[in-house]
Amino acid sequence: MKTTISSYWMLLASVALFFSCEKQDVRLHTVIHEDGTCEREVIYNKVMTQEERDSLWSKDSTSAPLAPVPECVNMEGFMGSHTDIGDNDTVTTTLEYREFKDVKEMCQYTPLQLNGERLKSNADLEKHFRWFYTEYTYTETFSTVADTFKLPATNYADNDIVRFWFTGQPNLLEGLNGSEASEKICKMEPFVSQWMNDNLFKMCFDYMVEHYDSIQNPPVNKEQFVALHDSLAKYLLKDGQAQLPAVEVTEEFEKFFHSNAYAPFFDDETPLGMGMSEELSDQLNIFWLSVTYTLEMPGTVVNPGTGVLKNGIIYYPLTGERLIPGDYTVSATSRVTHIWAYVVTFLIFLVAIGSFVYRGRKK
Repeated sequence: MKTTISSYWMLLASVALFFSCEKQDVRLHTVIHEDGTCEREVIYNKVMTQEERDSLWSKDSTSAPLAPVPECVNMEGFMGSHTDIGDNDTVTTTLEYREFKDVKEMCQYTPLQLNGERLKSNADLEKHFRWFYTEYTYTETFSTVADTFKLPATNYADNDIVRFWFTGQPNLLEGLNGSEASEKICKMEPFVSQWMNDNLFKMCFDYMVEHYDSIQNPPVNKEQFVALHDSLAKYLLKDGQAQLPAVEVTEEFEKFFHSNAYAPFFDDETPLGMGMSEELSDQLNIFWLSVTYTLEMPGTVVNPGTGVLKNGIIYYPLTGERLIPGDYTVSATSRVTHIWAYVVTFLIFLVAIGSFVYRGRKK
């Protein structure tokens, strides 16, 4: 199957928009206990046909039913699972992980992965005794995936714009009305398109250089090919514009080099084409990653950080895009009220009042 510029560059440029409607319905739920122990579970939903559902509960099955696991979920370390059928043919599977002695141990088994590698995270839980309550502050930081891209986004825009585009923070739209916000976002969009186009081109170009010895009868030697980098990029990317010609890459290469020697790189039925497709997938998979991170804290939540608090549970968006400009942190603070402290204080108050009255009567 031949690969076109449209399917290589335009797919990357539109992938974030496309997957905004096709996000994986995966939730990572974390529970923090008063004694510092913690637990996790992964819940994911999948719409399945009647035939697919029947296969889960087949009579020949000797284990608990388990719906197909999303690629972003790491199965290592889970202790049990259960699958239920909900409304609209939705099958919900819950993967239960063991209870951990502390948050440091929990982070060693983060049940999320990207391109087959477990996401790295580090967490801290601080406890502060305040007599009437104990305050808990939980923070978990997921490591960036910026090194997946050879060209950093900060080469194309300042750090605040990059962080806003991928994470929403800092809020550069504060105080703007709808039309003003739209205009500002439209001015930011070209840097994203150019960054994505340039990164994908560099990935493909570097892959071709790395495997140049596999090309049969190349029209130029390796050193000459490397020297043509800028000219080829300008020719293919049309000066960095996002709108690229929907024609076969092989044809564009053939026109530029007057040779079809590079065609195997753009045919995913060849070893060279499959290898390039895999590297492309590693970048696209970052935009696939979309998990709802939910957090339960001991006591009453007093500060959900950047999350949204609903019925005692805090919701955070954990997406691959948010890991591009830097580490991504979720944080929350809660308080556990000490009823005994109020009782003791009240008793002390009563004793003090009683002592005062008693001394008054004795006089």
